[in-house]
Amino acid sequence: MTKITQNHKPIILVTNDDSYSAGGIRKLIALMRPLGKVVVVASEFPMSGMGHAITIKTPLRLKKVAEETDYEEYICNGTPVDCIKLGSQVVLKRKPDLVVSGINHGSNASINVIYSGTMAAVLEACIDGIPAIGFSLLEYSHDANFDHVDQYVTKIAQKVIADGLPEGVCLNVNIPAVSDEPIKGIQVCRQAHARWVEEFDSRQDPRGGDYHWLTGRFENDDKGEETDQFALEHNYVSIVPVHYDLTAHQAIAEVKSWKL
Repeated sequence: MTKITQNHKPIILVTNDDSYSAGGIRKLIALMRPLGKVVVVASEFPMSGMGHAITIKTPLRLKKVAEETDYEEYICNGTPVDCIKLGSQVVLKRKPDLVVSGINHGSNASINVIYSGTMAAVLEACIDGIPAIGFSLLEYSHDANFDHVDQYVTKIAQKVIADGLPEGVCLNVNIPAVSDEPIKGIQVCRQAHARWVEEFDSRQDPRGGDYHWLTGRFENDDKGEETDQFALEHNYVSIVPVHYDLTAHQAIAEVKSWKL
């Protein structure tokens, strides 16, 4: 990565999955603007849980809503992954130096990374060879308090701008919610082996038709002390290096032994 110098400002592409008006992305924009030229491409409506969805059946549209020195902001009718594709290929017409996504209202630790629109945007950037970081806060409220995140978001972003990331790797960063105790620091972790146990709240509408609301509970059976869940439960910021290669390398030899 090119370092920040007086003659060069890194181009930082910002997105999220909670919509352009969410408190988390407004905080992230404010923290990124001192670090470089910021271009925001964010969804018009909340896109939580969209994962790596892309739009292929309807036209994608961009609307510029702000332009200042070293700052542009666009609203998109697509998904977070659409926003990365459009931001890089249509708005910038080049790869940005850094992609940051978030700050998500709610955890993206453990298995949540699979469902997350926030992290899908990060993985899309990673696929394209762009250093990328997803930031999430363990607070789901629309009015979540982001006052304590500044030093962690800024420090991690500055490090990646200065030194880049290993090829094919992006970062999933989760930050504890505000509490009476200060955050203890940062821990680099692995993803906890946890899951959502899903249930459906099934009802009938006034015309007798059935409909269903997805509900569920989060279960973490991973007792490891090196996981993101453990770090967050003990009031540390967690960083999990993530890659998009889903190959189960440890299983290749066993499957080969089947002699199909």
